[in-house]
Amino acid sequence: MFKEYRYDGSKPLRLKKVKTNDTSLCEDREAAEAKLAKNNKKIDSLQQKLYAEKKEGVIFLFQAMDAAGKDGTIRAVLQCLSPHGVYEAAFKSPSSEELAHEYLWRVAAMVPEKGEIAIFNRSHYEDVLIGKVRELYKTQTHADRIDPEKMIENRYEDIKNFEKYLWNNSIRVVKIFLNVSKDEQARRFLSRIEEPEKNWKFSESDWNERKYWDAYQQAFEDAINATSTKECPWFVVPADHKWYMRYVVSEIILDTLKEMDPHYPEVTKERLETFQTLKEQIKSELPPQDVSAKTIPVYSEEPKKKKKKEKKGK
Repeated sequence: MFKEYRYDGSKPLRLKKVKTNDTSLCEDREAAEAKLAKNNKKIDSLQQKLYAEKKEGVIFLFQAMDAAGKDGTIRAVLQCLSPHGVYEAAFKSPSSEELAHEYLWRVAAMVPEKGEIAIFNRSHYEDVLIGKVRELYKTQTHADRIDPEKMIENRYEDIKNFEKYLWNNSIRVVKIFLNVSKDEQARRFLSRIEEPEKNWKFSESDWNERKYWDAYQQAFEDAINATSTKECPWFVVPADHKWYMRYVVSEIILDTLKEMDPHYPEVTKERLETFQTLKEQIKSELPPQDVSAKTIPVYSEEPKKKKKKEKKGK
């Protein structure tokens, strides 16, 4: 459905050729918001099964230019989820302790357990984005054998290996870049100044960082092209229309969870027999009028029959 937004290494990304204001999947705002609401219910149901099954975990990773709408999108799409097994990790400027370790150290600590969903608000990609644009790596301490000129390329390789390692250990990484235009970013900065309830969002440093726009665009393009894989793809989502961006993100997350196909664990014959024993003990402690007439399900050795999907006509 959103194939044109997916980058898995099979095609190069050229950001200048990608539309930031596209609405091709749903051109009507009201319809998109209705679909988002329906998707949220499905996402919530699948997350509960994922948490119960505890076979696979997933990281939904968000990167974007300032004012692209990361926080609002995370709230709109993922607020439906239960707090059990779901958490957000926001990666800001590294602390002195984090800088004293290898750069993936703070990220590895936030990798979810099987059955959990982690939402990365920014991520390890900061080291090849702002780290590259502002050349922060040149002032970080390192062994004499490390060539600073090769550090960014090495980090691309480290990231790919790290994400492949997670994939091989039942943790998916789904990377989402919210692609906003330079003009739309300026409009959003202006609204943060003009609307009192948004004043707290505006930072002069965000505006000053805007002078590096072209360098950041190149850094995003380079990072996405260097780290897009079939197992851990990037999705470049148009972000000029917030309502459309949030709808598309909900489709990406829903599609990922559907592909993971989680199920509630089946109760074994032995477990059901234990339930029956416990039921009798519980009933013995209750007044007669409180005793339920419900029976424990009977375990069947026969496998459940799966419904055959009807074949669509040509």
